[in-house]
Amino acid sequence: MTIATDLENRFAEREAQLLDDLFAFLRIPSVSAKAEHNADTQRAAAWVHGRFEKMGFTVETCPTPGHPVVLAEWRKAPAGAPTFLVYGHYDVQPAEPLNLWTSPAFEPTIRDGKLFARGSVDDKGQLFAHIAALETMLEVRGKLPVNVIVIAEGEEEVGSENLAPFIEKHKKRLACDGVVISDSSMFAPGIPSILSSLRGLAYFEINVRGPAQDLHSGSYGGAVVNPAMALARILATMHDANGKIMIDGFYDDVLPFPPDVIAGMRKLPFDEENFRKEVGATSLGGEPQFTVLEKLWTRPTCEVNGLLSGYTGEGAKTVLPGVSMAKVSCRLVPKQDPAKIEALMKAHVAKVAPKGVQVTVTHLHGGKPWRADLEGPLFEAAKKALAAAFGRAPEVTGEGGSIPVVGDFERILGVPVLLMGFGLPGENAHAPDEWMSVDNFKLGMRAIAALFEELGAGGVS
Repeated sequence: MTIATDLENRFAEREAQLLDDLFAFLRIPSVSAKAEHNADTQRAAAWVHGRFEKMGFTVETCPTPGHPVVLAEWRKAPAGAPTFLVYGHYDVQPAEPLNLWTSPAFEPTIRDGKLFARGSVDDKGQLFAHIAALETMLEVRGKLPVNVIVIAEGEEEVGSENLAPFIEKHKKRLACDGVVISDSSMFAPGIPSILSSLRGLAYFEINVRGPAQDLHSGSYGGAVVNPAMALARILATMHDANGKIMIDGFYDDVLPFPPDVIAGMRKLPFDEENFRKEVGATSLGGEPQFTVLEKLWTRPTCEVNGLLSGYTGEGAKTVLPGVSMAKVSCRLVPKQDPAKIEALMKAHVAKVAPKGVQVTVTHLHGGKPWRADLEGPLFEAAKKALAAAFGRAPEVTGEGGSIPVVGDFERILGVPVLLMGFGLPGENAHAPDEWMSVDNFKLGMRAIAALFEELGAGGVS
C-alpha cells in the first residue's frame, strides 16, 4: 500500500498552513485542572467544534458536569460502509513550573524539528493530525470512504470522570466497528508502533497512627511504638530481595503474554544500559528473569510514591512522630482487578502491622488493565497504513501507564480499540518543554488518511 498520489500532493501543499492552524489551537491554554482556565477550555472546545463544522460534519458540543464533549459525525459514506470512532482530548496539563520552559508554554515554537508547546503531543497535536487528515480527504475527494464519529473531550488530564457516563448515555449513537486513538508514542524515531497493552492501577494511602501526638524521642523513645518505623516495616514486607511482590494472591490472576509477543519485545532495538543512564540510576532493579521492556509492559508492580512523617525541616528536632503516611500504587496487568488487589492489600497490611499502632488503608482510585488481541481488519489496516506512511512495518509495543478510557470504549461499545500514536520517548508530555516531532505530525496525518482508505476498501468482517 502507498499513500494515494492526489492525497500526498495535497498534504504537501497544505503542510505549512496546517502547522499554522495547529499553532492557533496550541495557543489556547485549555488547562482542565484549573478553574481559572475554564473559559479557555470552553474556547478550545469551540475551536474544535468550528473546525468540524467547516468540514461538513454534524457537530454538537455536549455539556457534562465538567468540561464539554465535542461530538462530530460524518455519516455520508456509501451504504454498507463501516463506521469508526476517533477519540482525542483538547485539554492539557498545567504548564508549571513556567521558568523551566525554554520558550513560553503556550507560544508554539519549532526548534530542531520539534514543535514545543503544552499539548503539542498530549494530545492536541495528535488530535489535530486526525482533523488534518479528514479535512484533506474531504478537500480532495469530497467524501470519506467510511463513516466517522469523533469524540474530543476536555477532561482527560483530570481523569475523564464524565466520559464513561457520556458513552453509556449515547451508546446507540456511538455504535461503530472500531475505535481509533492517537494519544500514545512510537517505540523510537522512524519506528511506527501499534500499542497492544496498558497497565491498570490500584492507588492507596496507608496511614499509621501511634501516640495521640508527637512525643519527645528521649522521654518516650523505646517505650512507644514509632509509627514511622512501623510503616517502614510494613512497606518492607511488600517485596523480597529480588523484587517479587510478597502480597499473598497478588499474582494469581496475571495472564501471561503470548510467547510470540514476548519474542517480539526481545527483538526490539532497546539498550538497557542507555535506559539506565537516561534515568540516572546506578543500577536497574526488578525481577531479574525479565527484560526491562517486559518489566515495564507485562509485569505488575507495587511502588511507594510518597512518604510523610515526623520532622523534615532544617536542623534537628528530636520527636517521635504521632503519625506516618505512605502513598502506594500498584500497576496491574491483565486480568488483575483493582477491587481484588484492594482486598489483598488490606489483608496483607493487617497481617504484618505491628502492635501498638492503628493502620488504615484507603483505596484512592484505580483502573483496569487492557490488552488488544491485534486480530481483525482494523489492526491489519493499521499495519498497512503505518507502513505506507513511514516506509516500514510497525512494531507491536506495550505501555506501562494507564489510559482508562480505552477499556471504557471496549467495554461499553463492544468493539476493538486501536492505539496508533505518533509521539516519541522523551517528549516531556507532562513536563516543561513538551514537544512533538514535526515529521511525525506530517507522517501521522498521512497514516491516518491511509488507515481510513484501507478500511473503506476492505470493510470489516
